[in-house]
Amino acid sequence: MEYNSTRNRLILREYGRNVQRMVESLMTIEDIEIRTQSAKAIINVMSQLNPTLRDAGDVRHKLWDHLYIMSDFKLNLDGPFTPPSPGEIFKRPKRLKYHDREIKFRHYGSNIEAIIQKAIDYPEGPEKQALVHTIANHLKKSYLSWNRESVTDELIAQHLELLSKGQLKLGTEDKLSHTNDILARNKKKKFIKEPPMAINKNHNHGYKNGFNHNFSQRPRKDRRQKPQD
Repeated sequence: MEYNSTRNRLILREYGRNVQRMVESLMTIEDIEIRTQSAKAIINVMSQLNPTLRDAGDVRHKLWDHLYIMSDFKLNLDGPFTPPSPGEIFKRPKRLKYHDREIKFRHYGSNIEAIIQKAIDYPEGPEKQALVHTIANHLKKSYLSWNRESVTDELIAQHLELLSKGQLKLGTEDKLSHTNDILARNKKKKFIKEPPMAINKNHNHGYKNGFNHNFSQRPRKDRRQKPQD
């Protein structure tokens, strides 16, 4: 009995052992013309075994690249495409850069800091004060989404001043939305009523979507009459 541990390593498992053996046999052909014709036949088999590549625009190019990879880049052919190099195939992608800035208040998120910066650059006037008031209400709403306890307007004003580095301040006459109102709106959004079920016009006697909800109108089972004495 032959085990997989004693066989040659499968380079591309999606094509299976038989295609791998075809490629190994292909490398033993000395005539380059016959070798190229045999490679084209193997490409046709590979296209049938890997249908996911049919959606790609450069299907044939990828199949030829896979053929070279399965030959460990040792196959010499007059193929329609340039053979890939191992460094091009197996090179590591570039490391992604992540922002290293710290978020002062995670329950507010990072987007609110960018909004506050835009508000700082906004020209002075009643529109800027209305924008500051809207940002403060959003801070209070975000705070309550993480902490159900009551939060004071003074605390939100302190956080706004800290996030804006003292450049945005709430006026003493500015009143934010009440905590109960914010919680009630959040609760109302969670419990959205589902639309009513459509009623079939042809069956309007307790039938909704083909299901009989009027159980009292269901036909009773036939009961056998007891024989009279």
